[in-house]
Amino acid sequence: MSNKTYTIRLGVIGMGVDNMASTLVLLKDEPDLRYEITAVCAGSQATVDAVLDRYKIPFGSVDYREIVTRDDVDVVAVFSPDHLHADHCRAALENGKHVVCTKPMVTSFEDAQDLAHLARVQGRKFLVGQTMRFDRQFLMAKKQYDDGDLGRLIAVESHYIHDMRPVYEFTPWRLEVPQDFMYGGCVHSIDIIRAFAGDIESVHAFANKGDLAKGYPIEDNFFINVRFESGVIGRVSGLYGVVHPPIPLMQFRLFGDKGSLQADFTDNEPGEVRVVRDSEPEHRPVVTDFEPETDLSAYGHGATVIRYMRHFQECLDHDKDPVPGVLDGANSVAAGAAAWESIKTGRVVKVSKIT
Repeated sequence: MSNKTYTIRLGVIGMGVDNMASTLVLLKDEPDLRYEITAVCAGSQATVDAVLDRYKIPFGSVDYREIVTRDDVDVVAVFSPDHLHADHCRAALENGKHVVCTKPMVTSFEDAQDLAHLARVQGRKFLVGQTMRFDRQFLMAKKQYDDGDLGRLIAVESHYIHDMRPVYEFTPWRLEVPQDFMYGGCVHSIDIIRAFAGDIESVHAFANKGDLAKGYPIEDNFFINVRFESGVIGRVSGLYGVVHPPIPLMQFRLFGDKGSLQADFTDNEPGEVRVVRDSEPEHRPVVTDFEPETDLSAYGHGATVIRYMRHFQECLDHDKDPVPGVLDGANSVAAGAAAWESIKTGRVVKVSKIT
């Protein structure tokens, strides 16, 4: 696709009226973006009808196969529950569509490997919608790191801590399936530290079950130690069965030989980036504050969805690989799969790298 005046036609799978996919309708208000939603799919006909009426979209169905086979769909955006991502992304790729898939890309190593292979064979663009990579705090931290302000990376940490009980009330599938928070939660943090430190070589993990949400049947609290191929060491905390503590929802920390950085994000609340540079004699932190982005719905992630769709358009226009792409998504899932094996065996587990 080289003609920069063409319309990019979206088919959206999993478009609940108030989920992150609903942000996509705002793309038409961005003057530099050329997206148009031509078809939607949801789990019930009532939701399909509500979306068609609310957003004036020409076609809707409860069958995702009717979306991925349409001639008026260039890109399939997958916002369905986690366990359905593999089938929806696979069908889109097999029908020659480019794909944007919200995190996690999939929920098993085998599906991650399969999609990475299929995207390569089909020659299609694939963006994993890891919203944290497009938060302003992350973009600032990445620039400082890429510019060399922190020097050589020594260690990284990330947490994503979220009392999920209120979320179960409006997304009951998370209890009923149930959602696996190694993929639906920890992989978010794994992806962030991979963005700085690269591929993970091995992991050692522990987990337990909080039992705060009655009926949730598997472990929902995780500590994961990681070692990267580069020699950098790291740690991920993913706690979803706890009373939320007085700390940010998401946070990552970078420790370098020239400086260290901490970035905070909480849905619909202010955030910040704090940097300490070794060149400063008193090591006082330089603090940059960020006002919340609350005007675009989607749990405070609306602006980041628009940013990653802008990035995806640029990749289509200039034939570039999206970041994070299918291999990023696959290898974050591979690290999660290794962490589950470590939890079950008690051993340090080598991550099977997907190429």
